[in-house]
Amino acid sequence: MQSVHVTRALFAVAVLGLATGLVLTLVGRPEQASLAWAAGAAVVLAGLVVSIVVSLWRGEFGLDIVAALSMTGALVLGETLAAAVVALMYAGGSMLEAFAERRAGRDMTALLARAPRSAWRLRGGKLEEVPLGSVEAGDRLLVRPGDVTPADGVVADGEALLDQSAMTGESLPVRAPTGAEFVSGCANAGGAFEMVASRRPSESAYAGIVRMVSAAQQSRAPMARLADRYAMAFLGLTVALAGGTWLVTHDPVRMLAVLVVATPCPLILAVPVAIVAGMSRCARAGVLIKNAGVLERLSRVTALLFDKTGTLTVGTPMVVGIDAHEDFTPDEILAAAGALSQGSSHVVSAAIAEHARRQGRALAPPRAVSEAHGAGLTGEVQGRRVAVGAYDHVAAHAADRSWAESRRARGGERGMTAYVGIGGRVAGAITLADVVRPEAARALARLRRSGVSRIVLVTGDAPAVANAAVKGLPVDLVIAGASPAEKVDTVRREHGRGTTVMVGDGVNDAPALAAADVGVAMGARGAAAASEAADAVILVDDLDRLPSAILIARHSRRIALQSVWAGMGLSLAGMVAASLGYLSPLEGALLQEGIDVAVIVNALRALRIQAESRPEPQSGRTEEAAAPQPAAPGA
Repeated sequence: MQSVHVTRALFAVAVLGLATGLVLTLVGRPEQASLAWAAGAAVVLAGLVVSIVVSLWRGEFGLDIVAALSMTGALVLGETLAAAVVALMYAGGSMLEAFAERRAGRDMTALLARAPRSAWRLRGGKLEEVPLGSVEAGDRLLVRPGDVTPADGVVADGEALLDQSAMTGESLPVRAPTGAEFVSGCANAGGAFEMVASRRPSESAYAGIVRMVSAAQQSRAPMARLADRYAMAFLGLTVALAGGTWLVTHDPVRMLAVLVVATPCPLILAVPVAIVAGMSRCARAGVLIKNAGVLERLSRVTALLFDKTGTLTVGTPMVVGIDAHEDFTPDEILAAAGALSQGSSHVVSAAIAEHARRQGRALAPPRAVSEAHGAGLTGEVQGRRVAVGAYDHVAAHAADRSWAESRRARGGERGMTAYVGIGGRVAGAITLADVVRPEAARALARLRRSGVSRIVLVTGDAPAVANAAVKGLPVDLVIAGASPAEKVDTVRREHGRGTTVMVGDGVNDAPALAAADVGVAMGARGAAAASEAADAVILVDDLDRLPSAILIARHSRRIALQSVWAGMGLSLAGMVAASLGYLSPLEGALLQEGIDVAVIVNALRALRIQAESRPEPQSGRTEEAAAPQPAAPGA
């Protein structure tokens, strides 16, 4: 495959040579016109020969050989105009193919950009910034608010609040007390804390994921061009018919006419046009397809694997329940907590305030708000002292905590609980959890109808959480407690059943996305590393876009194949006519141009593909309909 710049240059040379020759013919200079046509065709032929040699060296075989034979024969026999027309057909088709095959870079720039380059090390009572490569196991490090943990380690002093979503898929920040272990790549969502590195950064979980993504990408075999799958049969037929014509007639011009008509521009043109049109339709449907081979593979998908957090679930906490002290009502608790939560940008505070607004509460402005990182908020709401957050934080501001102690003693808490104190009493508790997407059931049902025969959930969550999340959904298999490496192994096992698609959104999903036939990232809120490793990105936060993309891919491939078979049939008819002497090389080239136009027009029908209609995505979800389950670390 030539580079985009070379392909464009060859197309420009072909156009220039053909146009120059036509102008010279009009002004009565046929010899110079023939030289112009020959020169343009010779340059294109030289580029084509180089491309063929490189392809054969890589073990790739394509239909470009037929185009090279027809151009060579035309130049040798002095049919320079026919050679120029074939050169234009080939260069134009190659330019379309290059446009279709251009790939978005997968060098994991986002993944690498997120990795810290240095760390703050405490040594000899001094704090110093050192390169990451200088960190050794046992070093004591300071992790500032917002920093990414530079190595696997343990909390050395105090309590850390870690956002592990990029590494584990856990949507809620996790509190890590002194002595708690954690992995590299987690963001510090609370105040500064000290850690002790348990291993060097190069041996960390984050570095391991980077290596797995790279290895998975390199091990996946490249996808052959759709047109090339017909190359051997078509080339054999062409050589047989052209050779038979020569043996019967001993007329090299008639043999050349057969080769010119056989120039596989219907294949070279129709496939990329249909595929590019399909990619355009997918983009309009909210799914970015990174290259043409992805669309081909997506059209044949039979097995779908997906992560839970951020893929099957919304990936952010939502209010799923409110418990109230007998002296307070749930509405009163929600109004007070929602009002105070306006004073913080924390993910839990934002979820409480947003839920209160969706419930129609008019939230009063809070006053004198103070926030303890990783603990909670305090402030005044309409003249009353309000506290929201962890039990210890709220209890410290309450004289009466008997209701909360009784509730905690009963146990059975799910998800994350934010206690609410009002006027010096623990008044209630708000439960938050990561809930199943409102469109999940509809999307999975549409995937079944689109031809996906096997659906597998593969997640790091505990089995109970994973099974509860897929209750009532058309899922064939649940694999829980899976590490990134185990997700890759699952993808490879499922590949034995057919073409696989893996859907995920976190850094921990990146290796599996790269290992699948098609990796699909939830790009709206997912980790940038997942989008880099994926073949396709869902640009909006709506899982229902995936079945639309699969349907578009299937229709696009069907249209491409229709164009291929129609083009090959017409070319075969022209080859027979040329072998019988009814077509000259130039007439054969012009006939082939007509066939090209016909197949391109047919291929452009892919722009009008309409995926199965679906309801608009819901903006919210009621607590009753959500059937939520709390997320668990490791998703």
